[in-house]
Amino acid sequence: MCLCLQYGFINTCLKSLVVEKYGEETWEKLRLQAGVQDSFLTFEVYKDEITMQLVDKACKVLGVPADLVLREFGKYFFEFCKRSGYDHMLRTLGGNLYEFIENLDALHSYLSLSYQEMNAPSFRVEKNEDGSMHLHYYSDRRGLCHIVPGIIGAAALDFFNIEISMKIVNQTEEEERTGKKEHIVFLVTQNPVFPCKERNEISSSPRCLVDSEKQSESQLNKEDLEKAKNTVGDRGNSVCPVKKSHWKTLRGIIALGKGKLLRGFDPVYPKSLWIDTKTFCNGLPFHMVFDKELRVKQAGVSIQKIVPGVQTMGISLDQYFRIVHPEVPFTISSIQKFINSQFVFQTRREMMPESWKQRPMLELRGQMMWMESLQCMLYLCSPLLRTLHELEERQMHIADIAPHDVTRDLILLNQQRLAEMELSNQLERKKEELRILSKHLEEEKKKTEALLYAMLPQHVANQLKEGKRVEAGEFQECTILFSDVVTFTNICAQCEPIQIVLMLNSMYLRFDRLTTVHDVYKVETIGDAYMVVGGVPVPVPTHAERVANFALGMIIAAKGVQNPVSGNPIQIRVGIHTGPVLAGVVGEKMPRYCLFGDTVNIASRMESHGVPSKIHLSSSAYQCLKYKNFEITERGEIEVKGKGKMHTYFLIRNKTATENEIMGRPMKDLDSGHESVQSFQEGRTETIPSSHQPVTQTQPEKDQTPTIAMKYVDGPTDAQNSLQRRNQRKIADLTGKTCDSKSDGSLHGNQHADDGPRPLNQGRVKVAAEEPQNRNVRSNFCTLL
Repeated sequence: MCLCLQYGFINTCLKSLVVEKYGEETWEKLRLQAGVQDSFLTFEVYKDEITMQLVDKACKVLGVPADLVLREFGKYFFEFCKRSGYDHMLRTLGGNLYEFIENLDALHSYLSLSYQEMNAPSFRVEKNEDGSMHLHYYSDRRGLCHIVPGIIGAAALDFFNIEISMKIVNQTEEEERTGKKEHIVFLVTQNPVFPCKERNEISSSPRCLVDSEKQSESQLNKEDLEKAKNTVGDRGNSVCPVKKSHWKTLRGIIALGKGKLLRGFDPVYPKSLWIDTKTFCNGLPFHMVFDKELRVKQAGVSIQKIVPGVQTMGISLDQYFRIVHPEVPFTISSIQKFINSQFVFQTRREMMPESWKQRPMLELRGQMMWMESLQCMLYLCSPLLRTLHELEERQMHIADIAPHDVTRDLILLNQQRLAEMELSNQLERKKEELRILSKHLEEEKKKTEALLYAMLPQHVANQLKEGKRVEAGEFQECTILFSDVVTFTNICAQCEPIQIVLMLNSMYLRFDRLTTVHDVYKVETIGDAYMVVGGVPVPVPTHAERVANFALGMIIAAKGVQNPVSGNPIQIRVGIHTGPVLAGVVGEKMPRYCLFGDTVNIASRMESHGVPSKIHLSSSAYQCLKYKNFEITERGEIEVKGKGKMHTYFLIRNKTATENEIMGRPMKDLDSGHESVQSFQEGRTETIPSSHQPVTQTQPEKDQTPTIAMKYVDGPTDAQNSLQRRNQRKIADLTGKTCDSKSDGSLHGNQHADDGPRPLNQGRVKVAAEEPQNRNVRSNFCTLL
């Protein structure tokens, strides 16, 4: 019930409310807008601004007025306290709502033993003749008064089975000792949920106790009273005094079997006080009596020993003590206003003996009792000591406290409780540290997986992570592409190494983006060579189309990369071949997904025997593309080293796709699906009239536009794909030639994860290619099976 907003307990409760009722996403949105951390430590002290920010942002995010948010929070806070282990403590505060509210300050005083930084509000309740109550709420924090109806209403319904309504009848600011306090007066009216007759049947429950004699007596009819009189006559006067009212008599004698009603009680006082003054002051060593002018009339021996000044009868009490709690002026009227609260006095350092000047000041906690006949106030108190350490700091001993005073036990028990709280706090801190470390570990794991998936296909990487052996797979048909930079050897000889690295990185970043657009797998790079494959590791019928469009995109992308020697755009050669391959993982220390077979060699030959800024196709690649809306020209027969004469072709453009589609850029209004924008005739490449450019200009510009994947028809039920296959069969019947673009290769896995641009890779390459004479001979790319 403590509204100590400094501790993390309250913020944890607010988080739990938002998560439980609105979900984790709402809490995350609210937390980010408020600019606070995700979790709070229960015993950690936080600034009030954090809670106020959370409440303010909750109102805006949820679109609910502040008073409703605070009232809902008050209800949830009561349930949260019960779930946190304060259920029994709250139930035992009082037998009815009046007593419950009256003892809230006592609860706060008890909790302050453990929560020493707590700054709780104060409550004062007044009964009215009509059964209603006026609840006075005092708080340093303004604007939170609407929490009170939520808490009090939930407690009344849960503990006493009554529904209440609370209305603010007065709201002022009062100047107290520590500054201005918000003073809110609530009018509390209560209505039982069940009729009194039904509640009497379950009277053993503390929720159903009768709050007043008048209310209960009005519900008894004359027959009940007559029966009660007869019962009194049968049992005799020894059971109940005759002079009592019928209702008091009935309460004192009736037993229902399912519990009993409260018995009447009249205290008996002696004619004279049978205790002398000396015994009283020794038996109650911590007490003081003072009048309306705060003049000390009497003090216990222990207080006299600690504060010798009070031995002078008639000395003003406020000269030696100040009120710590409640925070009210030291006047008799303020004390009478909070007569039901626990008062904490603290000694004033300047009035203490010399031996106390270096010690912490002594605090006294106790109860105020107004003696009307003497017009004096009695303060029954005990030292406010939380731990043995505080006892030692004041150079006091357990023997200084009266044996009947429970302060002795409280110190020892609270010492143990504080030790448990410290251990719990340490565990909570370690838990929070582990949570943060776990979060960072998950982020690093994602980065590691992203890097791993950039090097290997996802299904292969997952099998390797699980410690499984990845079997090699045979793919009946796929399309392989090789590319390299024209005159790369001459460029290397005339430039600094960093310029070469920046040029290649600029080029490869553009190419890597295209792999995402067309969903082809980047096998590897070495030097200026770039190798991709379509239909591996995931077989797709459109592997040749994907690689062809990727090649067209490479030619366009290469125009944006400058030659560090001439300053003109670089030129690349591209070669494509279609055929079967064997694919598998090679190596353990740096495993690589490699392709093996004669198809790799022929694709490399297509690149090495190609023409700058041209896409060189083999005969098998041409067969797969000739009916796919591509413009292709015949090159004729050429001598290919190691293969003899081969009939090859040049890929010119895509007749239906726009440049934006091929490059994965957003479509423009002027783009037309039937307009071709690729033309790679020699001599049409634009040049930049500049010689040696600065090194920084070779870096790629950051492309902020999203990468849009090009759509390919791979589904067997698609109407367009069916139409294309029918057209292919008709043409094949006429020409007697077939082109099967479907791959029957085996695959271990079902997902391809070669997404996103990769950094420049340095590693082994698998394809053996005969280089032109104007380039340095590089290592073989692969070993033929």
